[in-house]
Amino acid sequence: MTEYLIPTQPSETEFTEKRSTFIGHVWPVETEEEARVRIEEMKKKYHDARHNCWCYLLKDGPVRYSDDGEPQGTAGQPMLGVFQKEGVTNVCCVVTRYFGGVLLGAGGLVRAYTQSAKDALDAAGVSAVRRWVELAVECPYSFLERVKLACAVQSGIVGDIEYTASVIIHALLPEGSVKAFQVQMTELSAGDFSAVELGESFRAAPIER
Repeated sequence: MTEYLIPTQPSETEFTEKRSTFIGHVWPVETEEEARVRIEEMKKKYHDARHNCWCYLLKDGPVRYSDDGEPQGTAGQPMLGVFQKEGVTNVCCVVTRYFGGVLLGAGGLVRAYTQSAKDALDAAGVSAVRRWVELAVECPYSFLERVKLACAVQSGIVGDIEYTASVIIHALLPEGSVKAFQVQMTELSAGDFSAVELGESFRAAPIER
């Protein structure tokens, strides 16, 4: 299966622009029905707000957005553009605006809704859904940071770390990086320790952006 990116977790952010308050929410979603439920929840929660603008896009599914009363093209589409630019799918975003009495103009609205969606995505984090190979490296404590760095170089993710007489580092590596990581471990330790494969799975795992 091909790799794709999703939000790691739900998030909520808030900022004020010329007395208007913008509240951004992001959720990972699997279906259009789930996205619609989130949107309706926000409309009910912020029923007294001037606007509840939203967008969602699903992998191999529909892409939808709404300006919810803002001038056409100033809210939903700029929000959607944030996720398209970042390559993130299976996501729903709602930005609520409490109007502060000062008009922002079309350009100001685009910037504000874009910032709110981006802030909410940054707060949620991004995970890569792909086939990962889990490996374990048992090494002396003095090698811990170097093993973690080598994992990062190979686009891997450090998982659980067991602290015993030595340290056991669990890591998730993309399929294509496993051999290179194993070679690195052998060279790093001059053959004293290695990276042992424990299995593989197709799952979401947080990544650095």
